[in-house]
Amino acid sequence: LRVAPDLIRLKSHQSVYRFVSQFFQDDFLRRCFSFHPLFIGGNPFDSTSIYAMVHYLERKWGVYHARGGTGAIVKAMVRLFTELGGKLELNAKAVEIVIDGRRARAVRTQDGRLFPADIVVSNADVPQTYMRLIPPRYRKVQTDRRLRRMRYSMSLAVIYLGINRRYDDGRLVQHNIIFSERYKGLLDDIFNRKRLADDFSLYLHRPSHNDPTLAPPGHEALYVLTPVPNLAAPIDWATAGPRLREAILSFLEEHYMPDLRRHIVVEHMVDPRYYRDALNSYLGAGFSIQPILTQSAWFRPHNRSEDIDNLYLVGAGTHPGAGLPGVIASGAIVANLVAQEA
Repeated sequence: LRVAPDLIRLKSHQSVYRFVSQFFQDDFLRRCFSFHPLFIGGNPFDSTSIYAMVHYLERKWGVYHARGGTGAIVKAMVRLFTELGGKLELNAKAVEIVIDGRRARAVRTQDGRLFPADIVVSNADVPQTYMRLIPPRYRKVQTDRRLRRMRYSMSLAVIYLGINRRYDDGRLVQHNIIFSERYKGLLDDIFNRKRLADDFSLYLHRPSHNDPTLAPPGHEALYVLTPVPNLAAPIDWATAGPRLREAILSFLEEHYMPDLRRHIVVEHMVDPRYYRDALNSYLGAGFSIQPILTQSAWFRPHNRSEDIDNLYLVGAGTHPGAGLPGVIASGAIVANLVAQEA
């Protein structure tokens, strides 16, 4: 209630696209200034206009690349964690949060080991935490119902490539957004109609364009990403995935990267099944819960569990939301909550 006046003043009931359209008449500029919700799993035509602040944040503080890539950030966090006395248990899949008297007391792993805990912090996807890690008898019925009824983000198809040449003719930079001729229609296919269209929009990231540590001299490391429907759509990815790969590579060869296929040294592709199977993301969503107004800020699952004492939640499905900055911020929020209650 305290933030209600601010939400009204910021016209948060409007979508990002509608908000942006007040300032731009040109269709291309409207696309350029409204697509950012896709970076956190949202449809620009549904996501609340408060996410238009991304433009201000980028303008005010800029966009940074960590030398060595995102992996360097992970390694730095691991180093800090271990220096502070933390211990990482790798390849130890958690299968249950052990509850005693409605309090989280331990975590059980697939190999049967039990890790007692004063505090349990889950960075699993929120539906995974509640519906698979907590035994049914300890869950509130409305929690399961609410999670199933929530709207989830689109998924992603991503092709990672290592190539033995460079494309430095000036047409491509480090971050490249390539729009389809369709905008709203394509987004409707992805988010609402749940169909894999013949056309696509792409995000092509070439980190080695500015970071020589990520590829040998004369080579490039890159990935190309396209938003696709999550697994609520009846798509057979065993056949659709390879077809999509061919279409994307053909498009890149024709318009931006001639003879790309001939220069591929290493390749890896993921589709919505990866997000479901490897990352335990509900419906294979790439960004967990979709950032519409009724699923943003206070309306997202809270960082302190309302069902189980001693249980805290971090990650894309909690407050403040998806994307690397949001996920890291959720960790800082939980750290502060735990410190306050210690």
